[in-house]
Amino acid sequence: MSKLDKKEEKKSSSEDENNTNAKKLAEEETPEIKLKNVEEKLLRTMAEMENQRRRFEKERQEAFEFGGFHLAKESLSLLDNIDRAVISFKNDENLKKNMNLNKIIDGIEIVKQDLISIFKKNSIDPIECINKKFDPNFHQAMLEVEDDSKEPGIVVQEIQKGYLMKNRLLRPSLVGVTKKRIDKSEKAAKEDEKKQKNEGEK
Repeated sequence: MSKLDKKEEKKSSSEDENNTNAKKLAEEETPEIKLKNVEEKLLRTMAEMENQRRRFEKERQEAFEFGGFHLAKESLSLLDNIDRAVISFKNDENLKKNMNLNKIIDGIEIVKQDLISIFKKNSIDPIECINKKFDPNFHQAMLEVEDDSKEPGIVVQEIQKGYLMKNRLLRPSLVGVTKKRIDKSEKAAKEDEKKQKNEGEK
């Protein structure tokens, strides 16, 4: 038998094998199996569609509730500036002599109250922080205040008011927090310990 004949015979047997496998698969894939496969595909598709619907619904709800989040955050600077303006007017010696100063301040306060009212209608509320335990989720510590009358970590000073929008943080409160008063001898001992540690590292 020539090489060509052997090649043809091999090719023929390979084709027969493929045809046999295809027939077996066709025989194995009964209508019940086909139906089961279609059902599984349908269930997967329906589950994917349901997940997509839920995601869309959640995104739509968040867009509705927090669509004005950035605008609200930017608007807080208006309140800050109103407060600064009032303090500035009250501390200005020349303006103190002006008989209309109180009327000007009253006018500014009316604008401020209108702004606060708009914020409240949109569920934007100030964070109450004075005499509360420091919470890094709502407060940002700007300074420490030595105070032995309170336990450490209590907010005793509000530098800038923080706000929430529907329980989501809009801006943290900038605060001063209590710490224990260190007496001079304890402070000196700590500094010596620090010096010794630094010298040991060298």
